[in-house]
Amino acid sequence: MTLDAVGGVWRYAMDLAGGLRQQGFRFTFAGMGPEPSAALRNEALRHGDLVWLNTPLDWLVEDERALDTIPPALAALVAERQVDLVHLNLPSQAAGLVLPVPVLVVSHSCVVTWFAAVRGTAVPEAWQWQQRRNRAGFDNCDMVIAPSQSHADALARSYGAIANLRVVHNSVRPIPSATEKQPFVFAAARWWDDGKNAITLDAAAAHTTVPVILAGDNRGPAGQYVPIEQAVHRGQLTFTEVRSILAEAAILCSPSLYEPFGLAPLEAAAARATLVLADIPTYRELWDGAAHFVAPHDAHGFAQAFDELARDEERRRELAAAAYQHSRTFTLTRQAKAMRDAYRDCLAHAPQLLRA
Repeated sequence: MTLDAVGGVWRYAMDLAGGLRQQGFRFTFAGMGPEPSAALRNEALRHGDLVWLNTPLDWLVEDERALDTIPPALAALVAERQVDLVHLNLPSQAAGLVLPVPVLVVSHSCVVTWFAAVRGTAVPEAWQWQQRRNRAGFDNCDMVIAPSQSHADALARSYGAIANLRVVHNSVRPIPSATEKQPFVFAAARWWDDGKNAITLDAAAAHTTVPVILAGDNRGPAGQYVPIEQAVHRGQLTFTEVRSILAEAAILCSPSLYEPFGLAPLEAAAARATLVLADIPTYRELWDGAAHFVAPHDAHGFAQAFDELARDEERRRELAAAAYQHSRTFTLTRQAKAMRDAYRDCLAHAPQLLRA
């Protein structure tokens, strides 16, 4: 299974491998991009072997040719470890692969659908190679997984029909919740990503009586920077620290313009927080009836929602209870079963031929 230590794929890979390892699957993790910390390495080794390849992530390179090292590196690892199935967490990683084993690709997000949602445009000409390479990856694998129907639909709009595309929702490990929630709004994201919409939430913080606390970097690996001036910015926190704050937060806000799934609302719902979410297709699909929705760019609307929920304890508790009950459908057990079935279908139906 490929992974990286930059985004949410690491948590996805660790949780999924933990669930599937109990069912007899053994994993070799193939890391790409910036290397992980010692703590992350140790975590991976609890679930399988870890090999860090000297290969980049597609969204951190400007020259497509930098990705040409990926197919031979993966092919060599598959042969060395006698792998039965390859699980890729970036579609572009399947482009140009020639393997004698099935390949499953998960599209967690992509630049093409990001531009459609955040900018309302096609990708810039300089990045159109990413669309071509992702399309080649989709065409060179046995199955494609999307974490929501909304993202599957976005992929179809951006790339055209994709064969063997199925939806498997993400999941979250159980999160303890404080007996008494504290009156603050919490939000966690990579805020340097314009799709996370930090600007709107930061503006909302200036118009609400409720403290707004943000966790996550606002400086990106390629020099991106989004200022956070009104909210309390805690910076980059560990996974454990974020969960500790989630356990106490009365309200979780995600103002994202683009989310193929969105783990933060699920984690918060599991911790019995009230959800205030941007009204985007993914969140409507996953949380309709269990969250308060606000137009994504409406800073005053978010501030008003925070104040109203702080005053109306009964409404806040009703929404928190609805979100918590719904979160129980997104279990690790359910996700592991769905991915086990996907793996088995790939192994049963994929032709055992070298791909050209």
